[in-house]
Amino acid sequence: MMANGGNAREIVMTEQSNPEDRLLSLPERELVDQTRPPVIGGRSKEELHALAKRLRQARDRARRIGRQQTREIRGKADPKGATPARDNAGTEAKAQVLVEALGRVTAALRQLDAPTQAEVLRKAAAMKRSVTAPRHPSGGKTASSGMQPKVSGRPTVKADPREVGRVSAAVKVAQAKRDR
Repeated sequence: MMANGGNAREIVMTEQSNPEDRLLSLPERELVDQTRPPVIGGRSKEELHALAKRLRQARDRARRIGRQQTREIRGKADPKGATPARDNAGTEAKAQVLVEALGRVTAALRQLDAPTQAEVLRKAAAMKRSVTAPRHPSGGKTASSGMQPKVSGRPTVKADPREVGRVSAAVKVAQAKRDR
């Protein structure tokens, strides 16, 4: 009796420990199980692309149903089923599980496409070899074909010559007054 009861508890514990099993249908559960670490590592690029496409379709369907249920709850849409939806938490949770599975597939695809460390080092070494660095620094401007005028840093605005004369005369008068 105890052994049978123990086995029954173990089965119940495994069912309760994974709430995704309650949310997903059997085909959706199989899709999500294919995205788990030991299985996803053995997939080819084409298989991962096909898996991602099916997961997107399932995710979009769950999101669409969730939105419809939200509209039914708010009273904005007519019920699709026999009874109007009272809660869409399960549908939203299902969509979230599918989003996480899709994220795992996307990460696996990105990892397959990513270059290895050896490829990165080879590319860096090739780029370093291809660059021809100058052996000596440039001497700057030189008089190769005669002297060249230097560009002045002064402003190009010219003062009126009459103003220059007026200021010079005023300074001369002020100095003469101090000297007296």
